[in-house]
Amino acid sequence: MTQTPRTRQDWPRLRVADWSETRDTLHMWTQIVGKVRLAHAPLVNHWWQVTFYVSARGLTTSSIPYGTGAFEIEFDFVDHRLHIRTSDGGTRDVALAPKPVARFHHETMRALDELGIEAPIQDHPNEVEPAIPFTEDLRHASYDAEAAHLFWRQLLQADRVMGAFRARFAGKVSPVHFFWGAMDLACTRFSGRSAPTHPGGAPNCGDWVMVEGYSRELSSCGFWPGGGEEGAFYAYAYPEPDGFRSHPVAPADAHYSPQNGQYLLPYEAVRTADDPDAALMSFLQTTYEAAADNGGWDRPALETDPDRWNERR
Repeated sequence: MTQTPRTRQDWPRLRVADWSETRDTLHMWTQIVGKVRLAHAPLVNHWWQVTFYVSARGLTTSSIPYGTGAFEIEFDFVDHRLHIRTSDGGTRDVALAPKPVARFHHETMRALDELGIEAPIQDHPNEVEPAIPFTEDLRHASYDAEAAHLFWRQLLQADRVMGAFRARFAGKVSPVHFFWGAMDLACTRFSGRSAPTHPGGAPNCGDWVMVEGYSRELSSCGFWPGGGEEGAFYAYAYPEPDGFRSHPVAPADAHYSPQNGQYLLPYEAVRTADDPDAALMSFLQTTYEAAADNGGWDRPALETDPDRWNERR
């Protein structure tokens, strides 16, 4: 099957300034749903059990265990509904529309209760300042449906290329997944060695959360809807090895930010590139090499060719 070449038109334009209020409201909504998953999914290393995944219509929790069954929750950014589905056939929807976080919280908890799902969650968000309790948050109440749809399309493109990048690694590597704490899409590779205890410091988030997240030496990359005019791709290493921040990386628009402790590549630099996929892949690969080469990773043992069985498939 021949794949259609990717073009600039596949990468949507969405200025952060044009949807910041919707972004911040949606961030709080994802935290509510993410905490529901956190309440029921067993711990997987580095908190992988709490994340969302890009779906064909938005973002999904995937299957969440509940008793002897399961349920899932999906943000549908095509029809703009929050779908809650259970393994016994139950369904409930919550409209994605302009409304305060407090109302979204009430409607979501009521829908879960109607399906017989208990959802004891922490009542305030993490990794943000100030952390307004969900039941009291009347400040965040915006929802621009077109902007939410464009954001999902940004995630679709980022997820696709990051997935191809993930396939090049045979060592321990996370899924490409969406962390609702910082509202970023991420993929993390691991060297196989332990890391020094992380100092923590994220706002309204226990240091122990970061200790779990960064318990192993890693190279991480992702996309965040901030940090640039249209968002930014990022890459960092923990612990950061000597030489990491001065390592040659591509494309030319990528730079190391001492303030953020990571490499950044503006989304718009990828979107407007002659070959957006190649531009992003070069960033992912060269920033990984900055971590692996300077950190002394065993690259031959950890890397692989995802096309190794193509002739037989």
